[in-house]
Amino acid sequence: MDGSEQSVDAALYAAKILPADRAEMVLFHVLDKIPETYWDLEKFSPYRRRVIASHAWEMQQQQKIQDVLNRTRDAVVFAGFPEDAVKVVVQGRRVGTARDIAFEALQEYDGVVVGRTGTSQLKDLVMGSIANKLVGRLEDAPICVVGGKPEVDKLLVAMDHSPGAMKCVDYVARMLAGSKCHVTLAHVIRALPPMGQEAADEGFFQAMKEEVGRAREQMEFVMEDARSRLLKAGFAREKVDLRMVSDVPSRAVALVEEARAGGCGGIVTGRRGLSRIQEFFMGRVSNKVLQLARDMAVWVVS
Repeated sequence: MDGSEQSVDAALYAAKILPADRAEMVLFHVLDKIPETYWDLEKFSPYRRRVIASHAWEMQQQQKIQDVLNRTRDAVVFAGFPEDAVKVVVQGRRVGTARDIAFEALQEYDGVVVGRTGTSQLKDLVMGSIANKLVGRLEDAPICVVGGKPEVDKLLVAMDHSPGAMKCVDYVARMLAGSKCHVTLAHVIRALPPMGQEAADEGFFQAMKEEVGRAREQMEFVMEDARSRLLKAGFAREKVDLRMVSDVPSRAVALVEEARAGGCGGIVTGRRGLSRIQEFFMGRVSNKVLQLARDMAVWVVS
């Protein structure tokens, strides 16, 4: 949390979607203090007044963020979390805000929730610099980037037949089992590319259609497996839907549109898809979904 309205909304999103009876939340803030070397200027009379004013400003900022954190904690408790399950931690900046958060995330957390935009709305118009850095740094920890005030009743999970997609399913099963969340497992089949002159014969085109058909059949088994995992975790059958979208030019656009049409406030996607070489740090689909779903919660699961 950085004290912005969006960071508060991110915390409340987590509080509403996670089962309060078995989740714990840490409201974490990295305090960007004025460097100690600056206070040495107090020894010199021309700078003394400025240093005193800076002291007052720093204390004011600390009190301001503490008030925001305390109010957020009260709101999380009001949402149903036990008081002893919500903790406020304010830590002085050590290396850098994003790095400090990433290091904290290594301490046995199940995930990190961050607001899409921070205190600088102009600079963070597309996606906040801290959120952007965290998505890149947290390669081994799930991260949820929250934009706006998304609904928590419905969630869409992006599916393919990669191990990363099934990790998303298992993560949702573990984190949200027992909640009232409705989950849609969605797979997108891209439209066949236009044929070039070298592939203009109908035989080649027919072979491509048959390959797509086999892939669709394979995904049906994958989707059923994914649904069975959610049911085993405790989700009711009527709370799990399967969706296949065909013949679209962009998988990311189709996923976001499908989520909007279904009233889903969040999208869960794997960090990497089928091509680990082309999508070395971040899957192309995941990256595009993050950029497009500005008023949703996007969960990126490693």
